[in-house]
Amino acid sequence: MVEVWAPPSRRTPVDAVVALPGSKSLTARALVLAAVAAGPSRLLRPLRARDTDLMAAGLRALGVGVAEDGEDWLVTPGELRGPAEVDAGLAGTVLRFLPPVAALATGPVRLDGDPRLRDRPNAGLITGLRDLGVRIDDDGRGRAPFTVHGTGAVRGGPVTVDASDSSQVVSGLLLAAARYDEGVDLTVAGSLPSLPHVQMTVRTLAEHGVQVTATDGGWRVAPGPIAPLDRVVEPDLSNAAPFLGAALVTGGRVTVRDWPTDTTQPGAQLDRLLTAMGADVVRTDLGLQVTGGRRIAPLDADLGEVGELTPVLAALCALADGPSRLTGIAHLRGHETDRLQALDEVLTAVGARVEQLPDGLVVTPGPRRAARLDSYADHRMVHAAALLGLAIEGVEVSDPGAVAKTLPDFTDRWAALLGAAA
Repeated sequence: MVEVWAPPSRRTPVDAVVALPGSKSLTARALVLAAVAAGPSRLLRPLRARDTDLMAAGLRALGVGVAEDGEDWLVTPGELRGPAEVDAGLAGTVLRFLPPVAALATGPVRLDGDPRLRDRPNAGLITGLRDLGVRIDDDGRGRAPFTVHGTGAVRGGPVTVDASDSSQVVSGLLLAAARYDEGVDLTVAGSLPSLPHVQMTVRTLAEHGVQVTATDGGWRVAPGPIAPLDRVVEPDLSNAAPFLGAALVTGGRVTVRDWPTDTTQPGAQLDRLLTAMGADVVRTDLGLQVTGGRRIAPLDADLGEVGELTPVLAALCALADGPSRLTGIAHLRGHETDRLQALDEVLTAVGARVEQLPDGLVVTPGPRRAARLDSYADHRMVHAAALLGLAIEGVEVSDPGAVAKTLPDFTDRWAALLGAAA
């Protein structure tokens, strides 16, 4: 039977302090770089969730030591080898970060995952790797499943990639580039969504001593060693979105602890976006504090750099006091689900009117109604449903276990936020 969760509703202001586990994006990048570094590295407070566990398992399959030491991971590079099978689940990071590493292995490495993973676009990465001299068998689909035939080395050099479907294509190539014989001189063709994630990759590479230079069309990574590094992983700011959103929905106050003052995480833009929706946002000694007012203001924003925040922001828009317009997010059709279609269905089910644009959504609030919502096996859609349920009694969501992707105990944390029973 499919599990169903009824998010608790709340009519009184919430007042809570929330601590969150490590960033999925930073944990994934740190694991990959530690795996191809010149010595062992330790990851302190990494995110332990399905996506990052799959990344660790994929690296182990290639011969890398990833050992648990309390809450830390100790990563010991080894000789990369095949044959190997990599289960990417539904993780775009595994789908796009591990093939460039697998190209350095000796032997075939086959990558597959959940049924929906086979719908996620990956032609930009596969074409880019082929242009760098890597043999890949994908039966012409440009999607999983596919096999990378590693020879122990990659020529590297100049490459032009289409990253319009996902910035992870660029990050995946950059992360392994220093280990390629000629490095990589990467030029981006067309649009590049989620630029902060690429900036995160570039900064993380530099912290490992890799020489990365911005060019007119992209980035150049020089060949050379990757220094080992012990790293404390920042809290996941994107996972903070539903908790901070609860302050707006209830007119209450929520503080997320240990909010970094200098970060490349896209979630850092929540302060600007929630302010635009009527919240009072301040930094305190504890972290980022968001206080809601008497209304939720509509939002007109280009979310191209922060697409992962869209489900939560769209849910808030459905509860606002006027129509909102969210653009720059055509690439969300290729995420865990077609998020634009999923949001259309979910927000319509609870009474909003939704217009799909070529690159976004127009959301007009309407009379609210209870509904059972689908999670679409998408963790961010569960976050959106939790906010809708906070304001609308009778909302339910099927398959809430999708949150295991990045925050396995989300429903317990949500109950704790509201002082409700789990």
